[in-house]
Amino acid sequence: MSDQIHPPFQGDLRLPGEDPETADLLGLQDEQIHAIRLALDAENDEEVCNLLYDLGITDKAELLEKVDAGDRLRLLEKFASYFEPEVISELEGDIRKIALLELGPVEVARIISELDSDDALDLILPLEPDAQQEILRKLSAKTRIVIEEGLSFPEDSAGRLMQREFVAVPQFWTVGKTVDYLRAAASNLPDDFYDIIVIDPAYHVVGEIPLNKLIRAGRSDKLESFSLRETHPIPATMDQEEVAQIFRNEDLASAPVVDEAGRLIGIITVDDILDVIDEEAEEDILKLGGVVEDDLYRSIIPTALSRSRWLLINLATATMSALVISMFEASIEQIVTLAILMPMVASMGGNAGTQAMTVAVRALATNEVSGANAWRVIGKETAVGLLNGILLSCLVGLGAGLWFNHPELGAVIAGALVTNLIVAGLAGSSIPIILDRMGADPAVSSGVFLTAATDMIGFFSFLGLATLFLL
Repeated sequence: MSDQIHPPFQGDLRLPGEDPETADLLGLQDEQIHAIRLALDAENDEEVCNLLYDLGITDKAELLEKVDAGDRLRLLEKFASYFEPEVISELEGDIRKIALLELGPVEVARIISELDSDDALDLILPLEPDAQQEILRKLSAKTRIVIEEGLSFPEDSAGRLMQREFVAVPQFWTVGKTVDYLRAAASNLPDDFYDIIVIDPAYHVVGEIPLNKLIRAGRSDKLESFSLRETHPIPATMDQEEVAQIFRNEDLASAPVVDEAGRLIGIITVDDILDVIDEEAEEDILKLGGVVEDDLYRSIIPTALSRSRWLLINLATATMSALVISMFEASIEQIVTLAILMPMVASMGGNAGTQAMTVAVRALATNEVSGANAWRVIGKETAVGLLNGILLSCLVGLGAGLWFNHPELGAVIAGALVTNLIVAGLAGSSIPIILDRMGADPAVSSGVFLTAATDMIGFFSFLGLATLFLL
């Protein structure tokens, strides 16, 4: 790592013309990125320092994500002192991995030692095992043990999510002794905490006292005399989605994490859960399109390869739809207008099915659908498909009949639309639920099966009705 450059002065370093009252609220602007790039190209280190000095943590992370690889390397090598450890932990996916490799094991170890245990673990997780071990060797024994313990827990589990910095006190203490302890140990306490965890001599959780309740109590009151809030101990091996569900259902600010013996080993706070909820929702949305979280920052070839798998599956389902169409080749040759209207039937069914599927996937992700109400959800979406099918079939049937001066053709496409929208509602709501029951991820697989169902049923019903009534 080259010599670090420190801020030459303190002051207002906003770009000319920026409104000082709103600049900080708007986040990093393209003009700021452009100015930093120009200063880097001109090797004007002082100007780069000035521009970096007033940027917040999220702005610096955004800067590293948006500049090209060469500029990012120069920023990390020459101006590393401006990029706090929290900046690196804010980076997305592959960009974070690249930044860590560019910084080197010694600098990464320094960053990890300054972060909370949960953020430190999250930082090292994307790296390959060999790189992880090289960094671990540079850490202090205490920090290394904490990180290795975190790596031993299952992926996406509470053990990976928790932080080891928490406040726990014996149940026989008084409020006064607890407050005195908090003041005396202020420098060793977590930066943010919401509850005091009350434990017994075996380190089992017996209660949680919110800070607001503690400061209202008298100094002589004993903690065990409190009406301790119901505890929600989280097993370290619990999946993070289940943890998020508990936080959502119980309106928790924090929850203790326990090992197999029920002993307190960490704590999860609501800010970590908000990240989990955001990540899981984003992951489900992206999976519906057959892409992964870090596609934006991955190189071209890995991105193309990851998407090609689902495109090949779609090719297979499209081939099945083409086979259905080929069954009615003679009908299409005799009535060419059928080819003009076919995309309309498939498109309407696909869109209606996607609406139902989106509702079902979201409901499954938030645990709003179970065996108790699955049939009700499916029945509702099928009924919605029927009603929309009747409405749209009237419009499309009338329009097609007038357009081609062929009332029978209008009736045929109307019947096909009603059929396909009923199937779209039924398939769109039931496919995710069936896949979930089978243990598959409905966000990944539902779209492919839904497209196949609506296309094949749409084409078959339209061309089949046309063959029966128009030829």
